[in-house]
Amino acid sequence: MRNLQLAAGPRAWIAMPARLPGVAWMMAAMFVLFAALNHEFAGFANLVNIGSQSSILLLIALPMTFVILTEGIDVSAGAVAAAASVALGCVMQAGEHTWLGIAAAIGMGALFGLVNGTLIAWLRLPPFVVTLGTMGMAQGLALLMSGGQSITGIGTAIPLLYNGAVFGVPAPLVVAVLAYALHHVLMYRSRVGIYVRAIGGNPEALRFAGVSARAWQIGVYTFAGAMFGIAAVLLTARMSTVHPTASLGLEFDAIAAVVVGGTSFEKGKGGLPGTVLGVLTIGMLRNGLDLLGVPSSVQVSCIGLLVLFALFVEGWKSQS
Repeated sequence: MRNLQLAAGPRAWIAMPARLPGVAWMMAAMFVLFAALNHEFAGFANLVNIGSQSSILLLIALPMTFVILTEGIDVSAGAVAAAASVALGCVMQAGEHTWLGIAAAIGMGALFGLVNGTLIAWLRLPPFVVTLGTMGMAQGLALLMSGGQSITGIGTAIPLLYNGAVFGVPAPLVVAVLAYALHHVLMYRSRVGIYVRAIGGNPEALRFAGVSARAWQIGVYTFAGAMFGIAAVLLTARMSTVHPTASLGLEFDAIAAVVVGGTSFEKGKGGLPGTVLGVLTIGMLRNGLDLLGVPSSVQVSCIGLLVLFALFVEGWKSQS
């Protein structure tokens, strides 16, 4: 028996890398490549910078994972974050309390999420079409409320949410950890995760169990909208000002991170750890390309190629 265990041990260690998700291999290869091309990339300060910058994307990608697990999608995330940021800026510019401004941002995001969820769940409209429409609405509202101009004079309290630190740890990283902890508890330690996966994989089971799949679907989109509002607060804190178009395109990065992380658009397959790896991979890719002086337009193309490569790897693994 002991000999069998000793023989199985090496085989287990050899098989372990094969069980790692494809995104982990991509992230490792990307780290080695960028570290070789630019020695500043692997520095501690730059790695902390990658984590801080990725925290905003994580706040959008985590709830996007919930949405995609329900076989949905939300392409309005960036525009909703823009509207939430403008709402925050208007409240702060009026001299109101910081917490009121944050509440306005979260409320704006939750309102758009409620609209999305209601139209999708109760009217049975396609998620892509619905969120495409609300994307236009949110973007137009952001431009209307701001007059198409940046909003300054938001005070010093909001910027501290990004530039501050908690016991020496950068505040964005603390927010990211708390956000992941919340989503982890909801997904793996409560009925929320079971219901979310059932909506995408087996909604009939919820109906037979007496659970309203429609109500939970509305709740998922409303929660996602509220998280987009929190992401808008952190983005505003990073820029120390409000711009109505600053967050546009974040939905692309968020969806890409979820897909690269292994979450499928059907049958409720996927999870949060993969999303975290996907966010870090995209954050690492953007940071490395920035250090190499690659234009942002080319960076978007590289992210698209990364998504296609991830889908290719997952498809190859499923067939092998």
